[in-house]
Amino acid sequence: QPGEPPRMTDPRHAQNRLAWNEAAAHYEQEIESDIDFLRDGGKNFCPPEFPFLEDLGSWCQRAIHLQCAGGRDTLSLLNCGAKEVIGVDISDRMIACAKAKSDALGAPATWYRCDVLETPAELNDTADLIYTGRGALCWIMDLSAWAQVVTRLLKPGGKLYIFDGHPFEWVFDLEADYYRLDSTYGDYFSDPILDASGWPESYIPTTTRPETGYSAKWESQHTFASILNPLAAAGLRFVQLGEHPDRYWSAFPNMPEALLNKLPHTFSLVMEK
Repeated sequence: QPGEPPRMTDPRHAQNRLAWNEAAAHYEQEIESDIDFLRDGGKNFCPPEFPFLEDLGSWCQRAIHLQCAGGRDTLSLLNCGAKEVIGVDISDRMIACAKAKSDALGAPATWYRCDVLETPAELNDTADLIYTGRGALCWIMDLSAWAQVVTRLLKPGGKLYIFDGHPFEWVFDLEADYYRLDSTYGDYFSDPILDASGWPESYIPTTTRPETGYSAKWESQHTFASILNPLAAAGLRFVQLGEHPDRYWSAFPNMPEALLNKLPHTFSLVMEK
């Protein structure tokens, strides 16, 4: 239709949809506890995120959360002061989880089940804030196309806030008790796109199904340059970068905390249209 974005779904994104539909089984078990958490004013963010998300009530009418998963973080933006939230995710079951929560809360939330690259054009120029992260960017195969989506969704003066795994974290063996290069991901500059199946138990406690019983999924390793440059090329202005020792999931379960805190594991990035 005229004005609609071109269909840009990467076949690997479509494959990831199957994998995330399977992972949603874990999120479905937490719907009721998430509703209670959010009803009590909960804000499901990591400590470094709060300075970037404070005082949303003074400027954020609409926040769009790209790759919103089960909606817990999306609806937390309302508790930070956003007047309205919109969640976009490729997984049918994740969107169903999110809708169940917002319906129970009577929250001003709208959900779109689609690849983020195909986020509807009706949302163009409407977002005061785009929020994304916590393991989101690795699922995007084309960051240039993604950056163009971010730019078209933001109002002039609107901000993008990313909180995600630090690109440097990729290179290390997650099971080691010291910083050792991973045998597959250990080259920061290799820019691989890798397929695998199953989920780390420390990230998504799933089921007794063997790893080979899960759908294959594709992940892309991004450097800081491959994240920042497409956003700048799409017309966004750099505002702020933060690097943090904090982790958003139980990565490196065998490494001493003191050693973990010597390197960054997450980053915050603010860009403005």
